[in-house]
Amino acid sequence: MAQSTSAAERAIEELLSHDRQIHALRGEILNARLKRFLLISSYSSAPALLLILFVGNIFTWGRIDLARVNLACIPTFVALLVLCAVVRRSSITSTLYFWGGADLEPQWQAGRAAAKRIDLELALERKRLSAVSIDLPSETRRHIYRETVPVAIDQYRSDGLRYRRIHNFFQSVIIVGSLATSTAASLAETPAPYKWITVGTSFSVGLAAGFTGYFKFRERSFYLQQTADSIEEEYGAVNLKIGRYMGSTDDEAALLEFTERVETLKNDQRKRQQQLDQPTETPEG
Repeated sequence: MAQSTSAAERAIEELLSHDRQIHALRGEILNARLKRFLLISSYSSAPALLLILFVGNIFTWGRIDLARVNLACIPTFVALLVLCAVVRRSSITSTLYFWGGADLEPQWQAGRAAAKRIDLELALERKRLSAVSIDLPSETRRHIYRETVPVAIDQYRSDGLRYRRIHNFFQSVIIVGSLATSTAASLAETPAPYKWITVGTSFSVGLAAGFTGYFKFRERSFYLQQTADSIEEEYGAVNLKIGRYMGSTDDEAALLEFTERVETLKNDQRKRQQQLDQPTETPEG
């Protein structure tokens, strides 16, 4: 019995080591993506600002004086140049060739994220092979599954919060843009340059309304939060022996029912997600 327990503990430690490696690789992928985005954006921001100012001055030459706008953009341009220099200094292997000739650090290179994604796929495959070779009792697997439920709850809630924030942002754009458009349109003697404000706010309102209606951020947030609350309710009930688990003397049977209930809730959430991903059908004719 002691040997089997020791073997099970070693198997669990092996799976945990795979999990640690997988989490580390995911962190490296995110870090590589962020650094690559920072590198590209810092190199392109200053030229993009100059291009925007150049095009704006060309199209408004002789009609609108953009001198104040040009002066206001000078500190921004200087800040972007400083940011570009700082990022350049952090990303190169040697400061002897600051403006050219130096190689980028590995974590700043273009193929870093792709290479780490391959390592992640290999790590996931090694974990699957290790899990197949480990012969753990079903009861032990269910206990392990129960301890992973809080992580799933947090994931559902964080995703729901993200969708709710996106929905609230677009709703704020719609509300503020609608009021601004109505106010600007009601002014009879609106100067011609400021009429572009009405055009811009109207376009922003339409764009926000289109994104909200197509991607259904509010519905996604609601269903994710509902699933998280339902799973948390089951998790608390099985631990406290209340609700459907009240009076149950067989812990293994209660744990089996709990596992089935949680999987059912997850499957229902996946089905709702698939329904939301389907395009809205419009009647023909």
